[in-house]
Amino acid sequence: MVQKQILAPRMIQSMEILQLPILALQERIDQEVQENPVLELQESDPDAAEEPAERELPDAPTDAERELVLDGAKTTEADFERLLNMDEEWPDHFEERSRPSRNQVEEAGERKLDAMANMVARPQTLQDYLNDQLGWFGLEPSLRAMAERIIYNLDSNGYVQGRLEDVLGADATRDDLALAERALGVVQKLDPPGVGARDLRECLLLQLKPGMPMFEQLSRLVGAHLEDIEHNRLPVISRKTGYTIEQIQAAIAELRKLNPKPGADFNETPVPPVTPDVFVEQGDDGRYAVRLEDGRTPSLFISPYYRQLLSAGQASAETREYIKRKINSAQWLIESIEQRRSTLTKVSQAIVDHQVEFLSKGPEHIEPLKMQQIADKVGVHVTTVSRAVDDKWIQTPRGIFPLKRFFCGGTVAADGEEVAWDTVRAKLQELIDGEDKQHPLSDEQLVEKMEAQGITVARRTVTKYRKAMRIPSSRQRRDWTAADKPPEAEEADE
Repeated sequence: MVQKQILAPRMIQSMEILQLPILALQERIDQEVQENPVLELQESDPDAAEEPAERELPDAPTDAERELVLDGAKTTEADFERLLNMDEEWPDHFEERSRPSRNQVEEAGERKLDAMANMVARPQTLQDYLNDQLGWFGLEPSLRAMAERIIYNLDSNGYVQGRLEDVLGADATRDDLALAERALGVVQKLDPPGVGARDLRECLLLQLKPGMPMFEQLSRLVGAHLEDIEHNRLPVISRKTGYTIEQIQAAIAELRKLNPKPGADFNETPVPPVTPDVFVEQGDDGRYAVRLEDGRTPSLFISPYYRQLLSAGQASAETREYIKRKINSAQWLIESIEQRRSTLTKVSQAIVDHQVEFLSKGPEHIEPLKMQQIADKVGVHVTTVSRAVDDKWIQTPRGIFPLKRFFCGGTVAADGEEVAWDTVRAKLQELIDGEDKQHPLSDEQLVEKMEAQGITVARRTVTKYRKAMRIPSSRQRRDWTAADKPPEAEEADE
């Protein structure tokens, strides 16, 4: 029971460290260095030549120092106070370390100024953009305040959320509602066109202006036949309006030039670049080998100063106990980081060895793979594999992929070989891209085409993947060209 209590914290820490991606690991190391005085780091230069592998690492304590480390010693408040007062008891040991030079202070200040100068400015929001335009109208204070209130209640697409009564609140009067209607009219005149609408129909109507091509037809179609357009019921529209199918199709082509989500462009946030944890390189022999991105991760070691302080026997018993506990914690962290490196390397290499076809020929040649297969090959538990690949990215000759991307199920082909579901999806897309657009393939026909190529799948599977890939049914695709914006996928195909 005692042994279990000692090992549990180390196991928990090891699992936590294993699960961290490279950037989070760097943050964790910085945090530990700040909190543990016996930890020191040596910044590694990724451009410097590698030192011989047999070099003795500074983070390996001697046998005598290992004996001084406690397994779970308790620390009191007096230990912390004692450590804080150590600079008063041994000033000669701390003076050189703790007092930065003028140049160091100036350099730190310059680094902060550079960081502030290079900070990304806050992007302009839709609300900022609309409020700036209100100044053009010279509105009376009450009307402008109401317009600002409506603007701040717009959703991310630029629509009014709910009714104006909901925006005003339960205690709103008729005068308040009349003022809100006037203010909404002002907001709906702002750029981008269509902003401030209460539904899709109003959003599109706001964007229609006299003089536009087919203005009258579009106004009638949007005002009364938007649902028919959504479901591609062109004959119904023709019968009710008297327009020919060709006129309706031409009007729909103009309709697609409008923006159904006028506020969405302001929600685009820059995607942070992905930092791969693992790199794959192909050697001269054609074999793919992995290496970890740890060149910029600082190397940790236990401070020689605290080792000497502990070995010399000059410190008080309380201070010695505190230092022992901190050295123990530091050693756990160092070993956990090394364990992470070893496990991630083995797991990544096993994945790469299994997915050689993917790397050589492309994503459509991915092989079915389960985490249990990698766990059996590496000799670890499947949960260890799951933690190792979680939130990790790998740089391959085919691009950057999440490590989880290489795990997928599959189906059995006619020849008995397993085919990954990604391959099935790629084949489905290929068949639909190459179909006759005037006579698109139904789900049943897609099943037959795939079976003819040795891939056996159920019709419901094709329907599920088609909907997941946002591919419309064959009836919907019939009158939509590849360049058009496709409608939402229907639940069932004919």
